[in-house]
Amino acid sequence: MLGAFATLFHRLLDRIDAGLAHGSLTVTTPDGRVRLLGGRAPGPEAVVDLRSWRALLRLATGGSAGWYVAWSKGEWASPDPTALFELFMRNSRTLGKTARSGGAIRILRRLRNSLRRNSRTGSRRNIEFHYDLGNDFYALWLDPGLTYSSALFDEPISPAQSLESAQATKIDAMLDRLAVEPGDTILEIGCGWGSFAEAAARRGLAVHAITLSAEQERAVADRSAAAGLSGVTVSRTDYRDVVGQYDAVASIEMVEAVGQDYWPAYLAAVARALKPGGRAAIQYIAIDDAIFEAYAANVDFIQRFIFPGGMLLSESRFRALAEAEGLEWTDHRTCGLHYAETLRRWRIAFDAAVAAGRLPTQFDRHFIDLWRYYLMYCEGGFRGQGIDAAQVTLVKRA
Repeated sequence: MLGAFATLFHRLLDRIDAGLAHGSLTVTTPDGRVRLLGGRAPGPEAVVDLRSWRALLRLATGGSAGWYVAWSKGEWASPDPTALFELFMRNSRTLGKTARSGGAIRILRRLRNSLRRNSRTGSRRNIEFHYDLGNDFYALWLDPGLTYSSALFDEPISPAQSLESAQATKIDAMLDRLAVEPGDTILEIGCGWGSFAEAAARRGLAVHAITLSAEQERAVADRSAAAGLSGVTVSRTDYRDVVGQYDAVASIEMVEAVGQDYWPAYLAAVARALKPGGRAAIQYIAIDDAIFEAYAANVDFIQRFIFPGGMLLSESRFRALAEAEGLEWTDHRTCGLHYAETLRRWRIAFDAAVAAGRLPTQFDRHFIDLWRYYLMYCEGGFRGQGIDAAQVTLVKRA
């Protein structure tokens, strides 16, 4: 039946062709045609074997989430999906709504996603969904320090530099932003598995690390005890429930789990926790402001399958909210291509763990394929530069 509508699907390919201002896409279609889309200016070069017209139907109605479903069902394949994701992100402005969900499906998914909002109860549930897959799982493919955020590599980025070294550079850069001295206190909002807290404690700082993940809370406590670091305390605490003031605040890629509706509450919590003149070092992921409204109006692949309740920042909106809380926005540095390299390293390690049969037995082939797709999807997004990672220092007015 879908074959009867081949002409309509070729029109969708025409729309994609018109939207590819940079790079090209070579598509083999189910009716045996080979089409070159784009190719008008240099950029990523991607190849797709479109095995069923249903894949385009899923893309048109379900956006990036529908495109993943089509891939998982074998309706399209590519020798390098990362290049395809880079191509789509590089052209996200000119593609417009072509690769975003629409109609009733978009409305239904937004309603469903609204049930996953980051209220206090919802935040715990969403964090558990992603982070409580088990510390053993993440240890298989993160660096030895278990740092689940973008590293900072020496520039130019070199394959010779280890991921562990680049993660240590990132942590040192975040600590240096805080301008703290031994004996000072730091609140870490979203502590992961404790790599930042450990580094801060080794500098003689007192760290209160908070998380909503039971797995992470246990890991940080065990890690600090094993290292003999009495300067680290860890608790399962919502950022909205923090009391007291600190000399500094650190938060590394936690704010993406907050959601746009809760950005004011997050920044108010940071401002309350800081002593006058104190500094907060924030590392975050933002999406191009030019496409933020379209992004926020949909439920993308990450939100549906990987991180419920997640939301990339609009830098301009987030900055305005920070400044309204009396937090001066200073020393901004982007590092999106560093994140692309970090993700590439994670994917290589993940693939090696799978090939060696080291993943816990509860993770089936569907889960493995989903997470590999997730790592490729994110890497392509950063390489396409429609999403970026950055560090900023927020200074509370004295």
